[in-house]
Amino acid sequence: MIKRIHAKSILSPLTNKGFDPFGIAYNMNIYRGCQHQCIYCDSRSACYQIENFADILIKENAIDLLKQELSAKRKKQTIGTGSMNDPYMPIEEELGLTRQALELIYRYQFPVHIITKSNMVVRDIDLLRNISKIYAAVSFTITTNDDELSRKLEPGAPVSSERFEAMKVLSAAGIYTGIIISPVLPWITDSVENITELLHHAHQVGAKYALAWPGLTQRHGQREWFYDKLDKYFPGIKEKYIDMFGNTYECDSPNAEAINKAYYQICSKLRFATQMNFYKPVDPQMNLF
Repeated sequence: MIKRIHAKSILSPLTNKGFDPFGIAYNMNIYRGCQHQCIYCDSRSACYQIENFADILIKENAIDLLKQELSAKRKKQTIGTGSMNDPYMPIEEELGLTRQALELIYRYQFPVHIITKSNMVVRDIDLLRNISKIYAAVSFTITTNDDELSRKLEPGAPVSSERFEAMKVLSAAGIYTGIIISPVLPWITDSVENITELLHHAHQVGAKYALAWPGLTQRHGQREWFYDKLDKYFPGIKEKYIDMFGNTYECDSPNAEAINKAYYQICSKLRFATQMNFYKPVDPQMNLF
């Protein structure tokens, strides 16, 4: 079901005071719910109070709110989108709200970091080029190099090969882009071979960085959905999760040590950054020189 709602705000400041691997200061979510329906998605967790994550709620006043909030902010900090849902899920092709948001972000000269599983982001390459004069990053979440497996894990999203192709197009256009290898699903995608293939493929298409964490998170609401999908697509795996993780929130792969070792060795060999370059505001005083 798709319905419209009225939002009170559109930019949410990050509450964590520690290191943010994505360099984001404000989260922007134009939609609630997500059409990609990834079987492992943390946003389905009960703590986010989304009654049915398959329902897409459109924040009908999002663009007006964004204009108000951007005009009121004096300090330019990176706006991130894609943490709770994908800004380029299929409904975006019809509505174009993410594109309208990017137009405003450029007008007010803010930096942006887009996290997506969709090749639709290529549609906005003109805007991203303009924002890149300030700072723009596009990170593609890709969990497997196998398209058939990606169809099971991320049934509503473009397959992995389409995301790699989009990465190639953006990189060729000078857009700062990279890969996020997360989550890494124990007994499904946590082989060294899978991580190796993902890193080499991303490097070949022009990615400038690779971020990875060998595990996943599980919470009430999301865990039950995930286990149901494991029974459907990967019989026998659910019992391994229950035995090893119980109700644990952070579920590290039993192969985490080998994955981390391979990740850092490969990235070092390829001279592939394991951290992003973040937006750095220009000191107005420097313009005098």
